[in-house]
Amino acid sequence: MIGEHNYLVRVTWDGNRGTGTTGYRDYDRDLTVRIDGKPDLLGSSDRPFRGNPARWNPEDHLLTALSECHLLSYLHAAVTAGVVVTDYVDEARGTMREDGRGGGAFTDVLLSPVVTVADASMVEAAHAAHAEANRMCFIANSVNFPVRHEATILVAGASAERDA
Repeated sequence: MIGEHNYLVRVTWDGNRGTGTTGYRDYDRDLTVRIDGKPDLLGSSDRPFRGNPARWNPEDHLLTALSECHLLSYLHAAVTAGVVVTDYVDEARGTMREDGRGGGAFTDVLLSPVVTVADASMVEAAHAAHAEANRMCFIANSVNFPVRHEATILVAGASAERDA
């Protein structure tokens, strides 16, 4: 099925202390992300950019989107390959470099999923499903930096096997 999907999000700045952006230190970076029918997300900039560390920042959202997309694509790839996944936990890490001119960009993301499968006969297909998930992930296909994965596959009651 080929289709086009549209999304709508409302982001509202909540950081006006009463004087707006009269100076760099005169406003908060707090914001609220709203999507109809979903809980609000409280956002800000990252701490090095005078943000509120208790709130989500755009860098958190990007890393989360990549990890979540891979997980959901992986579950689909696993079902297609006959792999029964019983647990999945990812610790995603990203690197962003500032360019010295007030901007910057992500240069790399590493996903480190630990996947538990139901049977040892599924390990090889479980590893292969990560490459398929990476190929299918809409978000990974939308960024201009590598999204790598180093998966650990566990079998209930057995030792770990790792791919790079």
